[in-house]
Amino acid sequence: MSYPNTQLMIAGQWQDAADGRTLPVFNPATGEEIGRVAHAGIADLDRALAAAQTGFETWRDISALERGKTMRRAAVLMRERADRIASLLTREQGKPLAEARMEALAAADIIDWFADEGMRVYGRIVPSRNLAVRQMVLKDPVGPVAAFTPWNFPINQAVRKVGAALAAGCSIIVKAAEETPAAPAELIRAFVDAGVPSGAIGLVYGNPAEISGYLIPHPVIRKISFTGSTVVGKQLAALAGQHMKRVTMELGGHAPVIVAEDADIELAVKSAGAAKFRNAGQVCIAPTRFLVHESIRGDFITALAGYAQGLKVGDGLAEGTQMGPLANPRRISAMTEVMQDAVKQGATVATGGARIGETGNFFAPTVLVDVPLDAKVFNDEPFGPVAAVRSFNTLEEAIAEANRLPYGLAGYAFTRSLKNAHLLSQRVEVGMLWINQPALPSAEMPFGGLKDSGYGSEGGPEALETYLNTRAISIANV
Repeated sequence: MSYPNTQLMIAGQWQDAADGRTLPVFNPATGEEIGRVAHAGIADLDRALAAAQTGFETWRDISALERGKTMRRAAVLMRERADRIASLLTREQGKPLAEARMEALAAADIIDWFADEGMRVYGRIVPSRNLAVRQMVLKDPVGPVAAFTPWNFPINQAVRKVGAALAAGCSIIVKAAEETPAAPAELIRAFVDAGVPSGAIGLVYGNPAEISGYLIPHPVIRKISFTGSTVVGKQLAALAGQHMKRVTMELGGHAPVIVAEDADIELAVKSAGAAKFRNAGQVCIAPTRFLVHESIRGDFITALAGYAQGLKVGDGLAEGTQMGPLANPRRISAMTEVMQDAVKQGATVATGGARIGETGNFFAPTVLVDVPLDAKVFNDEPFGPVAAVRSFNTLEEAIAEANRLPYGLAGYAFTRSLKNAHLLSQRVEVGMLWINQPALPSAEMPFGGLKDSGYGSEGGPEALETYLNTRAISIANV
């Protein structure tokens, strides 16, 4: 299957940029250019904004029932096209084909859930103090949305925004990642082919700073949703605040894994190991800081290193590949810097720690032990296949370390004790905590962080709230 050049979606039409500009797309397993993506300019953004306004005025006046039917048709198309979409995603992003297919199919489930949830956007009747007055609370769509999505999960991160926006009755312009353009384009294509009205959904690529700097302040846009780094998220949130725009921010994390004295080590290694090396560690909720009780430290390290050594690393399209390449050469440089700093600070490499080969962006699954607290890997999100391990003596000590950093996106814990589980659930400062299991985000549960990891949710009923205005209506009987 050939890899396509990716166009913009504006006013229901796939089209090149007005000035014809494009950007290259590379296969991270080979380093070769595989295609091009259209580079939007201001003229393209103006057309997308005008279309989003027109699309909103049409889409908001379609009933929630009919909007849901259209969305469910898009979910059907995603399932029918999952194999082709997965192949495109693997070629441009690198993750194993099985993970890519899972992402495409999961998107269909998320669409279905939001399609149904749109039927449950309820207002209410409020008893009045004056019987001649009728009081109502109404919820209606906030307006056109600008969504900014990353390259690590180009379908998954986009579909949460698109699903919530469309279910609420908003139109949406998605600014997807230039490095991985084809997969999110196929998500948008499913909605267009399903019958979403012209302008209700749009897609642009180009210069990230130029696009965000133009869309966020623009009067057409009423809501911003961003997934990406904390540094960029703070800048965009500040810009949105200057223009009183509602914002959802899903930002960086540095997820702790607390393995208590009574933990099932086999379960902890299997669950946390799978979460750690999924997508080569390029996951915002990936476990990064492994805090292991001193009494089981040796057994846990041996088991985790063995798990890492047993992973088959290679081209995501190759049979049996369990971990693909990093998405771009920048990640190789970042991993090399992380490793050099950790070793310099006194950490020991239990396994991995180096690039694999000279072709493509492959890096060995890595386990670092006895990592000092001042090492970069224990303070800055590594965003790669590196697990850093430290030991602790008391659960309170582990919780304190888990909460030390300003991040608060996700966390993991393993214990057989209900008392420990209760304490962890009360004290670990993260938006999502998984105990005795791998990460299991689902459409019906909140998805978002605390502190510097952002605010707002991209899952559960809470996700729709930021796409809705809540209005008080009082009618006097005269």
